[in-house]
Amino acid sequence: MTSGLWRRAFGRCGLSFAAVLAVLTMVSSACAQPAAATTIRGVARVVDGDTLVIAETRIRLRAVDAPERSQSCTDARGQLRLAGEDARLALTAKIAGQELVCVAHGHDAHGRMVAACAMGAEDLGAWLVRFGYAFAYRSFGREYIAAEDEARAARRGLWAGRCEPPWEWRRTQRREESSASAPPASSAAPHPGCAIKGNVSARGERIYHLRSSRTYAATRIDESRGERWFCTEAEARAAGFRAARDR
Repeated sequence: MTSGLWRRAFGRCGLSFAAVLAVLTMVSSACAQPAAATTIRGVARVVDGDTLVIAETRIRLRAVDAPERSQSCTDARGQLRLAGEDARLALTAKIAGQELVCVAHGHDAHGRMVAACAMGAEDLGAWLVRFGYAFAYRSFGREYIAAEDEARAARRGLWAGRCEPPWEWRRTQRREESSASAPPASSAAPHPGCAIKGNVSARGERIYHLRSSRTYAATRIDESRGERWFCTEAEARAAGFRAARDR
């Protein structure tokens, strides 16, 4: 429809073409604007070195990762200490009674709001990393890398000794918990007639061992790794296992 036809159509409704165009422009502009970021203000309670609570909202500080409260690190003299507790106490003293402003960047897998929080003009994430209370969590943001470099060069906080990055420490804990809950490896056949051991090597090779194999006694079967017992060699080969070379 040409502009002349638009003008005649809206004129019959008592609307000017300019007024309609202005309304459409305003609607288009409003739709193009991104949603406003969620901001929370208030006095916070510290849960740990990178987690706060304001009112009823649990907040995970963005792009930083403090040692876990049960994680041991060493100081400059090689003495064990709980660096996560150091971070919690330092953050508690830092923000005591002060209003924080936190800008949300979504939520994590635990349902916590992920946010950058500031006390006045000071970014708390940058402060934690700069003074060696937390690591820059590069998988979730790179804005604190310079602060971490500064802390490492000055050997502040966790950089004064040795401390495993908390994301690696958590991964190790999960592996150990998984191993503890897995069925124990066995060296005894569940049935006397099915005593062939189907083992998976560290390189992923599937190898079966007969009683005549020199390594038979030392080989244990861990079914959680895909290892199993066989009654016949044909059964083992059909499952993709090859004979041990020391048979």
